[in-house]
Amino acid sequence: MKIDKNTLIGDLINKKPNSVNILMSYEMGCLGCPSAQMETLEQAAYIHGIDLEELLQKLN
Repeated sequence: MKIDKNTLIGDLINKKPNSVNILMSYEMGCLGCPSAQMETLEQAAYIHGIDLEELLQKLN
């Protein structure tokens, strides 16, 4: 699975469960929230003040 800025968090967690550890290391503690499931990585990075390119590198 190629992960990019448009990848939905819900899809990512379902297809790569180990990605939760990476997301949690960025203090994304609301991964189980219904709204987070339909949020893109780009949106989440913006909301949490995370460098999107760095996050994508770690997830890929």
